[in-house]
Amino acid sequence: MDVDLRKLRYFVAVAEHLHFGRAAEELHIAQPVLSRQIRALEGELKVSLLVRDRRSTALTPAGEQVLADARPLLAAAEAMRRRAARAARGTDVFTVGFMPGLIVTGPVRELARRHPGLDIEVLRTGWDDQVDVLHDGRADVGYVRLPVDERGLTVRPLLSEPRVVVLPVTHRLAGKDGVDLADLAGERLLQDPAAVPEWPVRAPGQGQRSLPALRTVEEKLHHVAAGHGVVVLPLSTATFYACRDVTHLPVRGLGPNQVCLAWPADRDSALIEEFAAIALRNG
Repeated sequence: MDVDLRKLRYFVAVAEHLHFGRAAEELHIAQPVLSRQIRALEGELKVSLLVRDRRSTALTPAGEQVLADARPLLAAAEAMRRRAARAARGTDVFTVGFMPGLIVTGPVRELARRHPGLDIEVLRTGWDDQVDVLHDGRADVGYVRLPVDERGLTVRPLLSEPRVVVLPVTHRLAGKDGVDLADLAGERLLQDPAAVPEWPVRAPGQGQRSLPALRTVEEKLHHVAAGHGVVVLPLSTATFYACRDVTHLPVRGLGPNQVCLAWPADRDSALIEEFAAIALRNG
């Protein structure tokens, strides 16, 4: 059976929103058309993917499995499209993704010196897309900060660095030489808790207004400065985004952040291997 990638893309949109109207708006198609495409996909797969009533939409076990399988399929298809377009233009481009606070200048310059005709680009990534840019072909390699989903990737450790807590300058702990994790118990963490598994106690939500999902470091620091909570960042990131309204402190008991070089495991590229060797040597 041939799977229609367009139908899979439609299904992923519905599965992520769990709302046909919002998914249709994102896809720029009419909601009845989207509903027909999902029913057609279910007919092709001979399974029910969604349970839908007037109030809610939920994934079935089969839907959860298809969602897990569809994302890498769609990313691989997009990566193939990007590489094919690049080859058709006759351009030789190598793109390096990097997280804020990380310096990639040295390895990039060395690769450029070795390959004068190569067009090397750099792409700044965030916590939410540092792996996506590798899977969908926007970047050939990426400097990533763990934890990430390593499935489908080759990942090699480069370096580790301390993490710090970022607080408002008016915070009760500001000005100290350092703090213990226990000192932060009850503080509101303005990021995905999975990124800071050591965090001691989650602050109760009662009495706190809900915040939108904070995607960028700039957004998080804005809310820290406003007194809405705290964030934990690698030291280089906190230093890179230094501003007068926030401060950062070392945290005893908080492990370092691991920085790795990553690329798609199915990419057989001498250029990637060469860049990896340069990056590993530079640390």
